[in-house]
Amino acid sequence: MKVNGFFKDILGSSRVIKERRHLIEEADPNTLYDDPINEVARQLHPDRTHVKVTAVKDVSPSARTITFTADQNDILPPFQCGQYVSLEFEIDGTLTTRPYSISSAPFQAREIEEPFFEITVRNGKRGQGFVSCWLYDNVKPGDTFIAHLPFGQFYVEPLRDSKHIVALAGGSGITPFCSMAREIEHGTLDVDLTILYGSVSTRDIILKEQLEAIQSPRVRIIHVISDQPEYPGEKGFLTARLIEKYAQPDSTFFVCGPLPMYRFVYKELKKLQIPDKRIRMEVFGAPVNIMQEEGYPLDMQPQTFRLLVVRGIHEDVVEAKSTEPLAVALERAAIKNHTRCRSGACGACRCKLISGKVFIPSTGDGRRAADKQYSYVHACSTYPLSDCTIKIPIL
Repeated sequence: MKVNGFFKDILGSSRVIKERRHLIEEADPNTLYDDPINEVARQLHPDRTHVKVTAVKDVSPSARTITFTADQNDILPPFQCGQYVSLEFEIDGTLTTRPYSISSAPFQAREIEEPFFEITVRNGKRGQGFVSCWLYDNVKPGDTFIAHLPFGQFYVEPLRDSKHIVALAGGSGITPFCSMAREIEHGTLDVDLTILYGSVSTRDIILKEQLEAIQSPRVRIIHVISDQPEYPGEKGFLTARLIEKYAQPDSTFFVCGPLPMYRFVYKELKKLQIPDKRIRMEVFGAPVNIMQEEGYPLDMQPQTFRLLVVRGIHEDVVEAKSTEPLAVALERAAIKNHTRCRSGACGACRCKLISGKVFIPSTGDGRRAADKQYSYVHACSTYPLSDCTIKIPIL
């Protein structure tokens, strides 16, 4: 390769650009340009997928499974067992998103006749499960949504994980393991799966019938009931004793459920001296009460601050509560900002903190080291402690 010198070589790009423009101008305008690589990339990683609800089915007294198919000629992208979908909602003037683990199996999204995926939603507690309550009460066949998928790292990786998987689930945390069980049954996931599933009582076990229909030599489901003394099987919580009873020496442990369960189960796994590289935990959403999180200022009382939102040359001033993430303040003001995991993990809602004090819980701080150094935050896991100014992308 001939080297002409720094400036001649760098400035030579202008000649290439000029020649490229000339070729474009001289080309036949009727020529159809097809880029197969870009087309495959769009199918694997679409910016958005239009979906339509085709079925809603009760799977426990408090939970429903919702079936989606692609809409408007879109194609469902492939996903792995344990990944999640982020759905967009507009409820009472609020623009928001929510992540839901996919409870169907990946092979079902590749069906020839009618590919689909499913989520299973538990009716939220009034005053807490804003979107879950709305979905449970209102969604019906024919409804359409914009979906973003797939997301998450909560899946079996053969180079990292054992072929003996122990799933520790609580409540609606069973959904990703239902996906795994179905894929194993189909023969397209080569692992042995033992599910220790904690529920309050046998009267409200989510996906109970579906899971029992899947049980096989490679899939075992052990129900652990915490509040039903007469239950003849395993009772109490997912303790170290119980985990050790059903685990193989080389098992990889997947944990999914509410945040208090994560903290309890992690301590129990540490009693068994399980290294972190063999523990996989799904993202868990924002804390129910941020004021109870470790490190939150003890003298801080709930209050509302002024949040200045900068988008290019446009500026908005909105209210931001100290007890809610910045992402919620943006949504309530109908300001668009990518929000996917809502747990501080994925970084889709990354924004620049220009000024102000904030609190970020350690359990929800998925920022890179450089982001911490240069004052970038994830809006879904950042709580204002004063008036703040943030800069977000123009959408």
